[in-house]
Amino acid sequence: MRTVKQPQSKFGQVNIADIQFNPRSRDDIPAVLKGLQYIYVNRDLREKVFAVLATSLSGDVRQDTGRPGMELWKVFVLGVLKLALGCDYDRLQELANQHNTLRQMLGHSDWEDNQQYALQTLIDNISKLKIETLLEVNQLVVEAGHELVKKSLPSPS
Repeated sequence: MRTVKQPQSKFGQVNIADIQFNPRSRDDIPAVLKGLQYIYVNRDLREKVFAVLATSLSGDVRQDTGRPGMELWKVFVLGVLKLALGCDYDRLQELANQHNTLRQMLGHSDWEDNQQYALQTLIDNISKLKIETLLEVNQLVVEAGHELVKKSLPSPS
């Protein structure tokens, strides 16, 4: 079974809720990462999303190998980013290995964390995310957004 995200933080790792974004950035990557940050910090939504992901991806994990699979969170972040940017795996690999804010979102620390993502690892894991799964996750996010708007609307008098 894939782990959702390692519960033990590494030295120098930034909590996903505390990741800061440039508010003046007009690039699409920070916008996507802010959305993912919202999913992660909203506990109810996060649990629903991970339940969908775990069900969808659990059948493809071999229990007889000594390698752990990529964490669900990393597969999800990289899969959403690939879809949102419309990029190929080569660009995704470059971003995963070099983009500091994305690496923070993936749970890497800035201090002595040299983990690199191999192209084949990304292909093998991200390709398992089916469009139906992402559509189901999208529906959960839309519903959470509707609830958020309902809470912020003034009560009818």
